[in-house]
Amino acid sequence: MIIVITGTPGTGKSTVCEELAKKMNVKCYRLDDLVAEGLALGYDQGRESTVADIEGIKKKLEAVDNAVIEAHYSHLLGKGDLVIVLRTHPRTLRKRLAEKGFSEKKIKENLECEALDLCLIESIEQEKNVFEVDTTNLKPEETVDIILKIIKENGYEYRPGKIDWSEEYFSGLPAGSDKKLS
Repeated sequence: MIIVITGTPGTGKSTVCEELAKKMNVKCYRLDDLVAEGLALGYDQGRESTVADIEGIKKKLEAVDNAVIEAHYSHLLGKGDLVIVLRTHPRTLRKRLAEKGFSEKKIKENLECEALDLCLIESIEQEKNVFEVDTTNLKPEETVDIILKIIKENGYEYRPGKIDWSEEYFSGLPAGSDKKLS
């Protein structure tokens, strides 16, 4: 079984991948590591990011049939038996990305992607078995437990469509706050 973990940067993908792979006794493939090892097409100065060679990654992972695969673009591989999109409220996501040293421009880009459900929409376009988990107030172990539940019980309550921060984000004001998100 291939489990794909995707989501906006800062949602907890790397930690969850490692923990889930340990519990399932499979390998965790962090695609950014593969990109750093030579599967990059270049660097996009405007977006401040390395461009992953998706076709090269597909070839590298062609024979893999039992693993957890993680990156904010892992859903683009079209390889998942199960795709888990990790989601995080934009206020919390802003804090996490700032703590990681992201530029203000990159923070805004990622907050917008989260509010627009970009990883979720792309996942649904690529895959059939897609679920979303709100990691805002969860520890990585709790997120892993939810994913294991989804695997065992089909996780109906985690089907796409229940998480929506677009109105709050695009109004510029979080509910109950006078501080802007972006």
